[in-house]
Amino acid sequence: MSLSYIVAGFAVGFLVGLTGVGGGSLMTPLLTLLFGVAPTVAVGTDLAFASTTKLAGTVAHRYHGNVQWRIVRLLCFGALPAALAATLALKHFGALEKDIAYVIRYSIAASVMLTVVAILFRARMLAWVQAKPNRELQGVQLAAATVIAGALLGLLVTISSIGAGAIGATILVMLYPRLKPAEIAGTDIAYAVPLTAIAALGHWWLGSINWALLVMLLVGSVPGITLGSFSARAVPDNVLRGLLAATLTSVAYKLIF
Repeated sequence: MSLSYIVAGFAVGFLVGLTGVGGGSLMTPLLTLLFGVAPTVAVGTDLAFASTTKLAGTVAHRYHGNVQWRIVRLLCFGALPAALAATLALKHFGALEKDIAYVIRYSIAASVMLTVVAILFRARMLAWVQAKPNRELQGVQLAAATVIAGALLGLLVTISSIGAGAIGATILVMLYPRLKPAEIAGTDIAYAVPLTAIAALGHWWLGSINWALLVMLLVGSVPGITLGSFSARAVPDNVLRGLLAATLTSVAYKLIF
């Protein structure tokens, strides 16, 4: 079983390296469906996994100047309190563990499908925003919308461990269409570090992190992400996105039915 977890970490890491998305969207359902890990433990372990891997990504993006820290702060103003509130809610309703497991399972499925939408229609969303520059938010309205978006992502990530990747990046594209792709990626990863860390600490407090499982996943993911990053140029982006969207759709279907 240990080898299986390492292989799973490698496979997810490889896909993340290839496409830049899919970490939580694949890891949490994989742990739940393939290995029979309880949804609460799958979410908690994946959040700890994500906070570790995203920290390394933030260091790299910061070095290249790809992080817009003002936007990171606004997202965190909404995301971090929301993550704490979601953790307290999970703690409060912990006695209804079976019912909470169902809620988390369906939350994962919904988050996966939102990720599919983000993957398939991100380019069209960006084109629509760029074609209507007069509808872009500015000033206080833009700041408020960013904080609200952060709060929604904080709730989604804490409950399902999914949303900080493709969904977060798509929201950034919609709110800040003039950012470069590298800045979108760097900012998305940077705000996700404190969010996933706080959410992971909350799940540790709830007792829903499997530390041995986490280590095995990291052992596989590090070489997987590295190899995937080097291989990304050899595979057409539209092929990768299509395969990832199809995989996630089938995962959501299995989670629901």
